[in-house]
Amino acid sequence: MKYQKELVREANERKIVAAAELIFAQYGFKGATTERIAKQAGLPKANVHYYFKTKFDLYRRVLALILEEWMSAATVFDEYDDPRTALETYVRSKMMFSRSRPLASKVWANEILHGAQVLGGFLDTTLKTWLQDRVHVVEGWIAQKKIKAVDPHALFYMIWSTTQHYADFERQLVLLHGGQPFSDREYEQKIEQVVELILGSVGLN
Repeated sequence: MKYQKELVREANERKIVAAAELIFAQYGFKGATTERIAKQAGLPKANVHYYFKTKFDLYRRVLALILEEWMSAATVFDEYDDPRTALETYVRSKMMFSRSRPLASKVWANEILHGAQVLGGFLDTTLKTWLQDRVHVVEGWIAQKKIKAVDPHALFYMIWSTTQHYADFERQLVLLHGGQPFSDREYEQKIEQVVELILGSVGLN
């Protein structure tokens, strides 16, 4: 019985978080309401408050899960000594995240554009330390002449802005593409081009 209850709880939490991701992406934190989230999840509003006491708690959970996935994608810098493999794998992961989870990227972008009121402390501590660890890896590659000398921070900022553009500016890309989203084949071509450009920027043509 207890195991069954845990399964129900996990299923409901997944529904609520997925619904919240969509509503926060559409309306931002201020415009989102637990009523809208509950309707999107197909659950009573009381259920949302049962699992997440406040809208802020739910928002923080959504952001935490996005960060968890993004940071997980960068474990390749710990796993591979070869910069080509690490960078290509990381860029592909980020591009596929934008493809499969565009709403998550939009939630993140909205949070940053509104002053990172929830993430501010995290950005200045945990994320800063996490980034610095990856910067040290890139600096090591430069010292070993595996890649050309670049500003590691600028490299990561370029990767983030390029890959997340495909999610954050999804509507713009559709309009520029004749009103149609990219097909899977077209998106794979974009991934190949982005990988080639980023590898080329560090001399890995």
